[in-house]
Amino acid sequence: MWKLKTGAETVREERNNGDESGGSTGSETWLRTLNSHLGRQETPELGTPEELQQIEDARRGFSDRRFEKRHSSDLLMRIQFAKENPSFSTVPQIQVQDTEELTMEAACDGLWPGDYGGPMFLISGLVITLSITGALNTVLSKEHIRDICRYLYNHHARIFSCSIERITALLIIYFFCLQFCGNLFNDFIPHTLNKDGGWGLHIEGPSTMFGTALNYVTLRLLGEGAEDGLEAMEQAQKWILDHGGATAITSWRKMWLSVLGVYEWSGNNPLLPEIWLFPYLLSLSSRFVGPITSTIRSLRKELNTVPYHEIDWNEARNLCAKVSKTLQNRKHRYFKIAAVLYYAYEPVFMRWPAKRLREKALQTVMQHIHYEDENTRYICIGPVNKVLNMLCCWAEDPNLEAFRLHLPRIFDYLWIAEDGMKMQGYNGSQSWDTSFAIQAIISTNIAEEYGATLRKAHDYIKDTQVLEDCPGDLNFWYRHISKGAWPFSTADHGWPISDCTAEGLKAVLLLSTFPSETVGKLLDLKRLCDAVNVLLPYRSLQNSNGGFATYELTRSYQWLELINPAETFGDIVIDYPIGGEEIENCIAKAAEFIEKIQASDGSWYGSWGVCFTYGGWFGIKGLVAAGRTYKNCSSIRKASNYLLSKEVASGGWGESYLSCQNKVVYTNLEDNRPHIVYTGWAMLALINAGQAERDSTPLHCAARILINSQMENGDFPQEQPVGSIFLRAPLVLIFVAFPVSWPLNPLCQRVLLPL
Repeated sequence: MWKLKTGAETVREERNNGDESGGSTGSETWLRTLNSHLGRQETPELGTPEELQQIEDARRGFSDRRFEKRHSSDLLMRIQFAKENPSFSTVPQIQVQDTEELTMEAACDGLWPGDYGGPMFLISGLVITLSITGALNTVLSKEHIRDICRYLYNHHARIFSCSIERITALLIIYFFCLQFCGNLFNDFIPHTLNKDGGWGLHIEGPSTMFGTALNYVTLRLLGEGAEDGLEAMEQAQKWILDHGGATAITSWRKMWLSVLGVYEWSGNNPLLPEIWLFPYLLSLSSRFVGPITSTIRSLRKELNTVPYHEIDWNEARNLCAKVSKTLQNRKHRYFKIAAVLYYAYEPVFMRWPAKRLREKALQTVMQHIHYEDENTRYICIGPVNKVLNMLCCWAEDPNLEAFRLHLPRIFDYLWIAEDGMKMQGYNGSQSWDTSFAIQAIISTNIAEEYGATLRKAHDYIKDTQVLEDCPGDLNFWYRHISKGAWPFSTADHGWPISDCTAEGLKAVLLLSTFPSETVGKLLDLKRLCDAVNVLLPYRSLQNSNGGFATYELTRSYQWLELINPAETFGDIVIDYPIGGEEIENCIAKAAEFIEKIQASDGSWYGSWGVCFTYGGWFGIKGLVAAGRTYKNCSSIRKASNYLLSKEVASGGWGESYLSCQNKVVYTNLEDNRPHIVYTGWAMLALINAGQAERDSTPLHCAARILINSQMENGDFPQEQPVGSIFLRAPLVLIFVAFPVSWPLNPLCQRVLLPL
């Protein structure tokens, strides 16, 4: 079985299994760290035959129900933790009148590890990069490759196939049930007949050329044949050809196919390094192509509707399958700009003397890539630029140290669960989840009983705070101060994030109300002030309009979206804002910003979470923190009424990720069923708004949903993913710890005790 290891344990594992060439998992020589790898997660394969059988049962269970429940419940990790923590006893499942304890213990590093997957396009960039650089079978073991393939097959929308007689019988049953059972039978059809053979942008989404072509290529590079005997590869290839072939893939993936050698660079619209100092432009501007192998030549045939040498690359530059295009109107504007760049600008900069400026621009791009790599210990800000930076370092010089330093950090992004091995949307969400878990435990009013857990979590939060700014001229490197901030994951990652800093600061302040004998040594005052300093205006993350962006100030203008080349993702070119006297001014401006961006119906569009429920929780929470109340603030009144109007008939809240895509319409989950995390968020918002004093009935109905959802071991079930990134075309993200933290928090508010 794969066994989760954290922190320094992961380095010992690498020292035992790696080799000095950077192969296998890489050697300790190539790893850089600030704090002994605290929070690092890795899963080497270990286990007895009995444990392996238990894992196989979990895998089989997921595969059998993969169209009913598309994401993991992290059963492999839970099986491991149950074995390592046998002191937690199983108790009968409780009902409303009972109470129960939190049983998900922090890992040895003091964090709450978990699956942060969901996107279906991340692993392809990694596999293509490792294939081009010749490191695929050196870095990834047979077990890695097996479980990556398992993940891709589990999330493949395989066509339902059966005999004509069985299809006829199913249709007869279907129409019979429609006649006599209304809509009760409708759920059955999507899980049987409506499987088209492709992959989506994320595990909950419909098939796209973006997802299907790249995952097909990934499986071929991992050794799967064009005819795998299970019909999955044949069905995927048919889907690609039926939708116009790989020339109809989105611009971002045109770049990856060009690097691989199964698409020509002349079929790409130019992205200019003179303007876009963005990591992946090295490959685009220098038109780098990897080795042309027999697999690459075969893929050129398999992915296209006409022979490769007959493709009109001029036409292909602007092709995009309708199923992949969500920003069609804006793309027409970009195509006009790209045509001017392609025919007028680009030819000039491919020749002397303008070519010297191009070379200078590429050198500048590489300087920024190396700066990013070194200041994140080669983790990089996220998985997309991780593999792009790695490929650029190899293209610059395969023998330089930079490429080798990238290799062992690949495993920071890989996560194993019962659905297979995935590349996560980050190197984990350790700091974020731990901050919320601390708050959840403290909300129980029995936190003293969990002193050992809180001490470990407290140590992790303290040791994850960023202690120094990045070196050099921060303006030259387009960076802000980071000293005092908290990242999303680990200190080695190091990027300061506004909301992670706020939640980390809140966690340590709550812990400071307990004796040090219970929670350990408190964070010193200077480091608390450093955290406040990061958030204050004129120093770092608050914009002039009062809003806070994610990583950095909003430096530029929204009109730059006109040259956003991505057909799938909108509003991604700049970092948009999300939410003594100087501190008072900061709070006042932030509150005004929250009120200003509220929609007329009382909702807020939530970034990073789904969607209006997430935004409503933070919106109300922020206004209450600024001193607003239900009585004196119309924004809180409108937001409360909005949330109350979305509670489902059975009690609780359940919002679909489709709300993120529509942006203005709240969409319930299928069958109007409640979801425990959304229910927790909505309850916290309403409790903060004083709903219990006005009418506690909606809260009590929701509380019953949460309490009766708790399982016998104290855990809560995993339901639909609740995280989302990218405006207009959301990617769902999985937060496995959320179903424990968020039901627990509102249930422990005193207002709910008389249930």
